[in-house]
Amino acid sequence: MAKKTSKKKEEEKKQAELAPGKVYVYNLEGKADGEAELPVCFKQDYRPDVIRRAVVVIEANKRQPKAPKNTAGMRHSVQTWGKGRGVARVQRLMSSSKAAQSPNNVGGRRAHPPQTAADTGKRLNRKEMLMAKLSALSATGQAELVKARGHRFSEELTVPVVVKDDFESIKSTKQAVEVLSVLGVYDDVERALDGKRIRAGRGKMRGRRYRMPRGPLVVLSGECAGWRSVRNIPGVDIATPNGLNASLLAPGGDAGRLMVITEGALKAMGGWDR
Repeated sequence: MAKKTSKKKEEEKKQAELAPGKVYVYNLEGKADGEAELPVCFKQDYRPDVIRRAVVVIEANKRQPKAPKNTAGMRHSVQTWGKGRGVARVQRLMSSSKAAQSPNNVGGRRAHPPQTAADTGKRLNRKEMLMAKLSALSATGQAELVKARGHRFSEELTVPVVVKDDFESIKSTKQAVEVLSVLGVYDDVERALDGKRIRAGRGKMRGRRYRMPRGPLVVLSGECAGWRSVRNIPGVDIATPNGLNASLLAPGGDAGRLMVITEGALKAMGGWDR
């Protein structure tokens, strides 16, 4: 009799196991409410070299051109004393001996300042950029890579975390936090909050005082009430399927980001054959 019960349990266990390429679909109570098959775009080969190259290109092209004002360090009334005084022949303030305006003087112009016309962008082949995006997308479906990146989530979850489309109708940030908590991914938001620190360097004086680790990536089918609710949570990025790129899926070039995606957004990705 014991053998029969053990065989029955083994059969039930096999039936409970997911087929390859499938994930659970969770409702707003955090319980599995069906299954979904991952589209073929999640089955791209993992290429960390291509992902990192694409992220470098994307981040380089996001930089804003900067340069000092054309007249910076040049707003002085100066004269040159000329030869014969035993002093450096630099420009000096009128009716004063203080040097000014020359590149080697305090308060003077810069010798070779950055120019806004300089092309600091980088280029990458279109197919290579697409390969990087699909490779980073497939990495979000590999739990070992997501854990290796440092994300914290419940062990029972299947990744990417697919939720019902009801998630898009959430009307408040408080409710969004509650849903992420019952899903088992809010620990990752707390990890991002705990990692907030003051930036090292001059950036702290230029409106970029703090740095924060990246938390979960929430993918919705479009802008909705849930979009406005989730975007206020620290460390969380939000996007649509068409807005995804290698930089969002693998910040810093490190693949395996924890992704929460709705059923509608997953179906939209089903049209990506390659």
